[in-house]
Amino acid sequence: MDKAHALIVDDEADIRELLEITLGRMGLRTHGAGTLAEARALLAEHDFDLCFTDMRLPDGNGIALVQHIQERHPQVPVAVITAYGNAQAAVESLKAGAFDFVTKPLDLQVLRKLVDAALKLRGATRAPAGDGSLLGQAPAIAHLRAMIERLARSQAPVHIAGESGTGKELVARLIHARSPRCQAPFVAVNCGAIPSELMESEFFGHLKGSFTGATRDKPGLFQAAEGGTLFLDEVGDLPLHMQVKLLRALQERAVRPVGAENETPVNVRVISATHRDLAALLATGQFRQDLYYRLNVIEIRTPALREHPEDIPLLAEAILARLAAANGLSAPPRLEADALARLRQHPFPGNVRELENVLERAVTLSDGARITAADLQLRTDPAGGAAPARAAAGGALEEQMEEIERRAIREALEKTRYNKTKAAALLGMSFRSLRYRIKKLGIE
Repeated sequence: MDKAHALIVDDEADIRELLEITLGRMGLRTHGAGTLAEARALLAEHDFDLCFTDMRLPDGNGIALVQHIQERHPQVPVAVITAYGNAQAAVESLKAGAFDFVTKPLDLQVLRKLVDAALKLRGATRAPAGDGSLLGQAPAIAHLRAMIERLARSQAPVHIAGESGTGKELVARLIHARSPRCQAPFVAVNCGAIPSELMESEFFGHLKGSFTGATRDKPGLFQAAEGGTLFLDEVGDLPLHMQVKLLRALQERAVRPVGAENETPVNVRVISATHRDLAALLATGQFRQDLYYRLNVIEIRTPALREHPEDIPLLAEAILARLAAANGLSAPPRLEADALARLRQHPFPGNVRELENVLERAVTLSDGARITAADLQLRTDPAGGAAPARAAAGGALEEQMEEIERRAIREALEKTRYNKTKAAALLGMSFRSLRYRIKKLGIE
């Protein structure tokens, strides 16, 4: 492959020279510009593989150049150089489409990692986003695929909003798998499942002897995800004291293990998700505003299944094929017309995860060759129609309430690491009542 070609835009000659020397030692050809006008002229004359631009320029700012490149040279990743501590400028550049940002004074180690990541996009050949891992033909799913494609070319923090069971972790994994970080680890963690007193150690690691029981050095989740992606699921469940520490780690790109005196640099992309309304948590003071804007640089939403019911047959076919393979069946059972019609009518408050559970139960109850409406055991009244509102007002109301209760119990069990006594206390009920509800609702 020919030498990569980088454009460096900065009105300070010494910064341009430092970048030219550093990139030259990495085997890159460079062109320098001191103004927006010069940069635009060079972009018209040459093909670049990477661009660095300062935020402040004599005839404009770096955001304007990012937008210009996004419109006319979208294949060129842009890194914005910001002043130390100017988090707002970094966030604005990422929202405008910048690949990443670096702060002054320039850290050459960070700079080299950024260049390596950006150049992995150069000439990359990837399968189309609809490669079967995100099933669906509805416009909402097509839009989601397009967003995954776009975000895979960026290092910007992403927040995935959506109801439980809509595939938020799948979306995060796809963004990682299609990004320059795909060869590095993808580390997923449920923030609500970690005891509050252990969070700092779990996230940032600890040194031997830093607290009772710390018998050895232990790396944290940030260190485990080095070079890759850290997926923070249910980030809305983070306690306020941990939100402060997470904010610093994101701003400084460094973590301090428990018991350590110095911070350790980390190169991690953070993707967060929650089924809760972060804006509502913000309004009630349960979530920090500065962390919200740092995590929510770009937000995407996973659609509820009731928003694309036309995809139910395709999803059901794929789920049944997987279940057949898992159960050793020679062929997946066939969905009868009445069963498919019943699935289309159901509002699916639990989304795709609920569809999987319904079909798994139906495979068990069916004769193995075909699945009828009776095998589904859905209590939705067929006369209620396919519209979610009508179904909710009719026979599905009880089922929706049970699903809400089921979800609350599962979350409580996860938060208490499946300690039923603690989960019952968290839910404000007796142990005996919780045990009865678990059995009645079929929670495993």
